[in-house]
Amino acid sequence: MTDYRKLWSDLGMDLEKHDRLTSALPLIYEEVYLQQPGRPQAMEYFDLVVAEIHSLRIAELVEHRRRGGKVCGVFCVFVPVEIIRAAGAIAVGLCGGSQFWVPDGERVLPRNLCPLIKASVGARLSGTCPYFQSCDLLIGETTCDGKKKAWEVLGEYAPVYVMDLPQMKRPRDLAAWRGEIELFLARIEELTGCRVTPGRLAEEIRLQNRLRQALERLYQTRKADPVPISGKDALLVTQVSFYDDPRRFIDKTEALAAEAEARIASGQGVFPSGAPRILVTGTPMAIPNWKLHHIIETAGAAVVCEETCTGTRFFEHQVDETGRTLEEQLQALAERYLKINCSCFTPNPGRLEDIFRLVEAYRVDGVIYYNLQFCHGYAVEYYAVEKALKARGIPVMKVETDYSEEDTGQLRTRVEAFLEMLR
Repeated sequence: MTDYRKLWSDLGMDLEKHDRLTSALPLIYEEVYLQQPGRPQAMEYFDLVVAEIHSLRIAELVEHRRRGGKVCGVFCVFVPVEIIRAAGAIAVGLCGGSQFWVPDGERVLPRNLCPLIKASVGARLSGTCPYFQSCDLLIGETTCDGKKKAWEVLGEYAPVYVMDLPQMKRPRDLAAWRGEIELFLARIEELTGCRVTPGRLAEEIRLQNRLRQALERLYQTRKADPVPISGKDALLVTQVSFYDDPRRFIDKTEALAAEAEARIASGQGVFPSGAPRILVTGTPMAIPNWKLHHIIETAGAAVVCEETCTGTRFFEHQVDETGRTLEEQLQALAERYLKINCSCFTPNPGRLEDIFRLVEAYRVDGVIYYNLQFCHGYAVEYYAVEKALKARGIPVMKVETDYSEEDTGQLRTRVEAFLEMLR
C-alpha cells in the first residue's frame, strides 16, 4: 500500500492540519451522497475519486513531476487547458469549496470577500491541499476585482501567471483575448521547455471536446422525467472533471451516461415522476460545496441543470477542430472561450438567453439563483435575471450564502416554501 503520509510530507504539507480537514469529509459524503437511494452503479468510480481525492491523483501528479513534467493549477473555465496539455503539462482545478480553508485565507484577505477566493488562497497558505503543493505554476484570470488582487497576494507564496480576460465581447476584445492566449502559450512553453506544435494542440483540442461531449451526453439524460440521476451526482461528476485524468474521466462519464440512458428506456428514476424540476444558476460550486443541491433534493425536488461554471458554462460549445496551423487553432480557442457568458462581461445578454433556453429544454418548474456572499458581479446581475424570468412567468428565488453550515436551517425553510409554491 502506498504511504501517502510520506507523499504528503514530501510535498511540504501540514499533516496534523490536513488530518483535521480529511477527517470530516467521509461523514459529509456519507450523508450527502451515499445515503441516496437508487444511485447509478457507475457512480462508484466517482465515489472512489472523492474517497482518494488527496492520494491517487496526487500520486499521479508527483510521478509526472518526477519524470520531469510540470503541473499547472487553474481557477477558472476561461483558461485554455488544451495549451497546457499540448506542452506536456497537466492541468488541475484549484478552486476552494471548503469552509475549512476560509480562516487561513482571511489571514491575508478581507473577511467581506467571496468565500471561494478566501478558501482558494487559504488552501495554499494552510499547506493542506496537495494539489496546490504539486503545482509548478498557478494560473489566475481577471474575472473579478477580488481575484485580481488576490493573485498579487498569492504570488508571494507561489509562482502565479494571470490571464487578462476582456470585460466586453466586441471584435477588438476578441482580438485582445487572442493575443492573451498567445502570451499564455509562450509562458507555458517557457515553463515546460516544450514547443506546442499544431499536431499536439489539435490532439488536445479533440480530447477536450470529447470531454465536453461526455458531459453534454450526461446532462441530456437529465431532461427525462423521471430523471435518471440526481443533481448532486451530476454536480459531482462535473467537479471531478477539473481534477481527473481526462481520458479516464471521459470513459467513466460515458459509461455513466449509457447507464442513465438505459434507465430512461426502462422508466427508472431517482425521483418520482412529476417531482419539481429546478435549474440552479449563478456562482460556481467547487468540491465539497454540495450544500444547496442537498437541501433542494432532500426537500423532494430534482436539480435538473446548472447554469454555472461547474455546469453548462464549462462544457457547452466545442472548439473548431478544422484549424491546421497554430494561428488558426489559437483563433478557434479564443472564439470558443469567449462564448462563455460570465457575469464579468458587460453587457451580458447571452446569459439571459442561456437561462431561457435551459429552462425550456430541461422543462424547469423554477429557478434558484445561487450567489456566494460578496460575489458582486452575480449579485448585481440578479436584477436583470429576476426581471426577465418574472416577465416570462418563470418562478425564481435568490439564495445568498457561504460555505458554512450556519444558515442551513434558514435556507431549507426558504427552499421548502419555494417548492411548495411550485407544487
